[in-house]
Amino acid sequence: SDLLTGGVLLGAIFMATDYATTPVTFIGKVIFGIGCGLITFIIRYFSSSYTEGVSFAILLMNIITPYIDMIAKPKALGAKKAKKEEVKA
Repeated sequence: SDLLTGGVLLGAIFMATDYATTPVTFIGKVIFGIGCGLITFIIRYFSSSYTEGVSFAILLMNIITPYIDMIAKPKALGAKKAKKEEVKA
């Protein structure tokens, strides 16, 4: 019953989908969504006095969005890993 009420819907529809603060790639968005859900669950389950963890979860995930983008960055088509040349002494 608490899943589809108040701050959860506001956070899920308007706050978590902001283009400026969410990851760019599909994999990044999946990681972002799972992270938001997990942090929301942890805050709501372990805090008896504070029930709205959605906004804090979104803020925390927005902080690590650049790192999610670095992890989920797609490889360029046809790109090969550069080989390091050995230094001759």
